Amino acid sequence: MKDSAPATTPSGSLQPYLSKLAVWALSVGSAIGWGSLVVTSKNYLSQAGPLGSVLGLLIGFVMMLMVASHYHFLANRYPGTGGLYNYVKYIFGYDRAFLVAWFLFLVYISIFWANATSIPLFVRYFLHNALSIGYLYSLFGYEVYLGEAIVTLIVITLIALLCIKSKTATARSMVVLTLLFTVGITVCFVAAMLGRGKTGVSMAPSFVPGKSALRQVVRIAFISPWAFIGFESVSHSAAEYHFKHTELYRVLVWALVVITALYIFVILMSVSTYPPECGSWLDYIRRLDEFEGIAGLPAFYAAQHYMGNAGVYILMASLLALVLTSLIGTLRAVSRLCYAAAQDKILPDRFAHLNEKQIPVNAILLIVLISLPVPFLGRTAISWIVDTTTIGATILYGFASAAVFKVSRKEGARRNIVISSICLVILVIFLLFLLFPGILSDQTIETETYILLSAWSILGLVFFNYIIRKDHARNFGKAIIVWTALLAFIVVMAMTLAARYNEEKENAVIDDIYHYITQTAAPEIQVMEPADFLEMQRARLVLADNGSVLVILGLFGLSFTVLMFNYSSMKKWEMITAAERDKAQLAAYTDPLTGVKSKNAYSAQESRIEAQIADGTAGAFGIIVCDVNGLKRINDTLGHKAGDDYIRAACRMLCEYFKHSPVFRIGGDEFVVLLQGHDFEARHEILQSFNEKVERHIGTAQVVASLGLADFDAKTDASFHDVFKRADELMYRRKLQLKSMGAVTRD
Repeated sequence: MKDSAPATTPSGSLQPYLSKLAVWALSVGSAIGWGSLVVTSKNYLSQAGPLGSVLGLLIGFVMMLMVASHYHFLANRYPGTGGLYNYVKYIFGYDRAFLVAWFLFLVYISIFWANATSIPLFVRYFLHNALSIGYLYSLFGYEVYLGEAIVTLIVITLIALLCIKSKTATARSMVVLTLLFTVGITVCFVAAMLGRGKTGVSMAPSFVPGKSALRQVVRIAFISPWAFIGFESVSHSAAEYHFKHTELYRVLVWALVVITALYIFVILMSVSTYPPECGSWLDYIRRLDEFEGIAGLPAFYAAQHYMGNAGVYILMASLLALVLTSLIGTLRAVSRLCYAAAQDKILPDRFAHLNEKQIPVNAILLIVLISLPVPFLGRTAISWIVDTTTIGATILYGFASAAVFKVSRKEGARRNIVISSICLVILVIFLLFLLFPGILSDQTIETETYILLSAWSILGLVFFNYIIRKDHARNFGKAIIVWTALLAFIVVMAMTLAARYNEEKENAVIDDIYHYITQTAAPEIQVMEPADFLEMQRARLVLADNGSVLVILGLFGLSFTVLMFNYSSMKKWEMITAAERDKAQLAAYTDPLTGVKSKNAYSAQESRIEAQIADGTAGAFGIIVCDVNGLKRINDTLGHKAGDDYIRAACRMLCEYFKHSPVFRIGGDEFVVLLQGHDFEARHEILQSFNEKVERHIGTAQVVASLGLADFDAKTDASFHDVFKRADELMYRRKLQLKSMGAVTRD
């Protein structure tokens, strides 16, 4: 495949310096973070068991190979900064690119915040709450301490300084840290597998009992974008590759292989052993909340079991390394996205500024500024935001598939058409599964996540209005897809949120009825008459239904109001654009010297009449060709200002006689009159009167002009030019006649 730039210059003027190893490290390091080692084993195993988790991840791996091929395909055709935003901008336009940028920012900033707030968790697990100093408050059940918040801010600041001070140092750090956790996790896995063989610990059951094995595998496959999101973030740095873009796919494949292998290593390690009080790995996972410290982390418990404290230290170092790589990788990705967006005026110009080392410093500082409140929000609130990464990743990968499909159809690349079509269909199914949980399994997304997604979508509408209002280049607001997509997304979120709310209330009512029937309800409830009790429960359900309706209407009403503001802003720009277009057209169609119609207007009129003649709809018309006599002599003797005055006088004379017909100036001293209406009916009388006046002007300083008249004959004239040619010939005859009468005709 040819490694070339697109026809349109891509955004970005960053300098190439990233090696293939550095890009591989950025890809792996951005995809694997805190949740990969600490959360994944529990969440996956509790839903599908070891075999179901591994099979689901392998399906996800195959899916990501297709996604990787998409990014490789697009990066080779649209190299530059901004990744998917950059690709969609060139393929689908600025409006859809904004939609992509909006969700890209949410996904990457969520990953960044998740790993930043994992620093206090690391300290709580392994350093015995050493930073739990200065208790501030509890937020959603999570205790926030000033000491933890300050250390988190320090880590964010240090990561930002590293990314600002040196590109090469950042790349080397990513390589070293990624190799560190890759080797560390692999060593612990190998030790666990060898040790398990000696102890004979069983990994049974392979799946979670009582559930369909197929459903379990599909469930893991459907949430697999969460496991891999971030591997494609290297596309945002495509302008900084120090190798051919044609080699990107191989780099991404190796990154995906390592990511998948590390996930599988952690999962299998987590079921390789369990505390003696547990009967199986399943019992252990289900009772995980009962254990504290290392015992509460299956992978760490296995490392300690097989390798002692050395295993714990290796995994601790690996965990810290992967948190740091995720912070560096996502900070780089978001900063490059902001840099590209600033170049297209989505963000202020200052965020497109590069320092002397070709680093977007202001974009990095923007991410740090936005992240300052995060350590004070608590881990619980951040976990809701992290849930959005699965939905966001699915949407973004779907856009990549759609982009490849469109370009492939244009190029006739059948293989890519097939792959992108398959990938797009699967991702649409994934998205439906995530947005409407319960189709194939239990709900997977926290209820609060739907609130956050709705709020983010409404904020997107508001911000899009801001962009439209300041978009003097008229790049945005041309496609209604952004509004309808965000509005539809908000409605879906509202409906799902309402369904969740109703479900919770219905479960509460069922519980109350159960306790009432079994006589285990609260005394004040138990003494109620059955009819009164049931009426109370019915009222609760009605109230829940009404609340759901209000939620849906409220979110829809708010987003629709914002949408109307957007529409108003767009119509304003359309009116301004139309006025500017009309003004420009008027200027182009008006002769600046005389004020009559210009040569451009004449050409447009000629084209229209030519079309009418061709389809047989042209009516009767005549053409007057006029040449002003003696202009050169006036310019030579009296100057060009006098010559301009002479031309204007000739033009006024034409307009005076042919009041109902458009007059065109098609040359320095040449005019054409397109006869119509009364002027056409009385053309011979008007021409005779004009000629008589001209003859009286001979020998004076007043205007002398030669006119030729020709009428359109539908039987003989095949074009407008045929009529013009006859009129032009008659004009020259008249010029010779006037010369014989003493007029100066030499120009």
